[in-house]
Amino acid sequence: MDWDDLRYFLAIAKSGSLSGAARRLGVNHSTIFRRIQMFEERIGVRLFDRLPTGYALTVAGDEMLTSVEKVSIEIDAMNRRLTGRDLKLSGPLVITTTNTLAYWFLPSHLSAFRAEYPGIELELVLDTVSFNLSKRQADIAIRPTRNPPDTLVGSRLAELAFALYASKKYLKAQHKIDDLTGHTWIGFGDSLSHLAAAGWMRENLVGAPIALRANNLIGLLGAAKADMGVAPLPCFIGDLEPSLKRLLPPEPALASELWLLTHEDLRNSARVRAFMDFMAAAIIADKDILEGRNPA
Repeated sequence: MDWDDLRYFLAIAKSGSLSGAARRLGVNHSTIFRRIQMFEERIGVRLFDRLPTGYALTVAGDEMLTSVEKVSIEIDAMNRRLTGRDLKLSGPLVITTTNTLAYWFLPSHLSAFRAEYPGIELELVLDTVSFNLSKRQADIAIRPTRNPPDTLVGSRLAELAFALYASKKYLKAQHKIDDLTGHTWIGFGDSLSHLAAAGWMRENLVGAPIALRANNLIGLLGAAKADMGVAPLPCFIGDLEPSLKRLLPPEPALASELWLLTHEDLRNSARVRAFMDFMAAAIIADKDILEGRNPA
């Protein structure tokens, strides 16, 4: 058996569909379909039942899954260990972070790192969901969290301050409203319900009108700039927008933390170590922006 075939099998088994497996592996739907069909023909065993709802493991497929998961864990561990012994300051380095940090805060720091280490090729993967560093979906994570995974190592770089923002035009029209529940609000969609700011809104704004909910912070920002209401935003975004104004100082209950993380097995790789050291120093030197000490 070929490990590539097993990777395709595992992706379908985990996602339950060809489209989900294609997203996991970064290939198209037809490639997944062709590879699993050829694999089943070659070994002479049907691994999946094709159902209207997706792909379900047969008894044989379920037996194979246990073994393939063990192989996957071993191969991922081997890859991490080998990368951790890489002493070259050249080659690819995959960084995962959020779209907001990538747009508003990190570019100048990434540019400065690249100038100092021109042999390291950076790849930026943007997602609100934490990537699995154990499976080498990324080498390093720069992520907001108060509870970093126990499987990762790194450092807390700064508090990520949040405050309440609205457009100057909106506030001018609503200048007589003193009670926060009297304002119109811009809130978080379900995918951001885990944020401390979303929890604060649920607890403190019962019955307050919600004009719009968004599944990312860029959506909240756009709505606030369009005069739709008050939005909780990170200070490193809200303070840089000239059309917005803070209603109050940063609210501690809304805050998160910024962490720089990697896997234990990768920490001694020269590329990873160089990036971790450089970025930690750069971000800490610039943390006034993240901690809300630079109001517009």
